[in-house]
Amino acid sequence: MDFTTVFKSLNSAEADLVRAQLEAAGFEATVATEFATLEMAAPTTAGGIRVQVPSAQSEDAIALLNSTINAPATEPEPS
Repeated sequence: MDFTTVFKSLNSAEADLVRAQLEAAGFEATVATEFATLEMAAPTTAGGIRVQVPSAQSEDAIALLNSTINAPATEPEPS
């Protein structure tokens, strides 16, 4: 099965949170290079931690992430 990276981070907690969000929405998400990033020096892991989904799910996964992670914060309503 081919996988496509839909999110990159240098923070393993952030990558795990994104993976969990995708899984909760029904995607088959996985975190790649997480342990390599924790164990190796920065030049080796410059690509960061990658959250991946099967290629067939990538467009929908990116759309979900763009609607949540990259969405602008809403202004609180006045009381």
